[in-house]
Amino acid sequence: MKLPSENPVRVIECLKSLGLTKYEALVYIALLKVVTATASEIHEISGVPRASVYTVIDQIIDKGLVSVSQSAPKRFAAISPEDAITRLMGRIEKDAQYARDSLSSVYRERMNPGLGTGELIWNIYGIENIKKRFTDLISGAKREIRIIAHPQFLTTDIQQKLTSRANQINIEIISPHWVGGIPKKLSVFIIDPPEIPKEFDKVKDMMAGGVCIIDGRYVLVILGLGEEDAVALFSESEGFVRFFVRYYALIFDWAKKTGMKEAAGN
Repeated sequence: MKLPSENPVRVIECLKSLGLTKYEALVYIALLKVVTATASEIHEISGVPRASVYTVIDQIIDKGLVSVSQSAPKRFAAISPEDAITRLMGRIEKDAQYARDSLSSVYRERMNPGLGTGELIWNIYGIENIKKRFTDLISGAKREIRIIAHPQFLTTDIQQKLTSRANQINIEIISPHWVGGIPKKLSVFIIDPPEIPKEFDKVKDMMAGGVCIIDGRYVLVILGLGEEDAVALFSESEGFVRFFVRYYALIFDWAKKTGMKEAAGN
């Protein structure tokens, strides 16, 4: 059988990547060459062993790529490539979503009590990787989130993620500024940032960042907000967490004494 392609092996490999076996790909391609065909004719056109043809046909019928007549003998016809690829992609997307949901559940189990990582402190490099870990932590929070953050870190997507959890857990945020309206369920406290000497202007971005405490058990410390120079430390070690819980309390108390005010939610 000759495929209508300069690289027939490539066509079959592409179909395999979409979930077909080699024999399924060969049978489907063979049926595209004719209006209809019997199992015997499919064997002759495709080169698939006669003993395997019916099994393969049943498999691609189950995948919605072939229709079957009620005549005797039965005749089979392939659906169009456009519809076939759409159906195969739909199966892949459905399986991918199921795998994503299942694996995310397994991943979040790491956040449960009793599954700690001892005294390990993890380094995370790059602002996008840091934001990804941060949003994962937000999703896995069970009781509360406490944040001290530079306004540049509280981007629209992160604000939306925090807002989506605000009806389920307590969220407290300390920042010099908040862009846009504040949902009622969020507790946002605005503080005046400390003055930084002019000679340190060049390192302001490097000094920007924040601290995120999840359920009093996990801490993400962020330093810098540049695309490449941002770095964060993540840990659930008892000493590390205790230090930053106390740090947060000190900042909160200091801010109250210096005029921190809670921004009203909408």
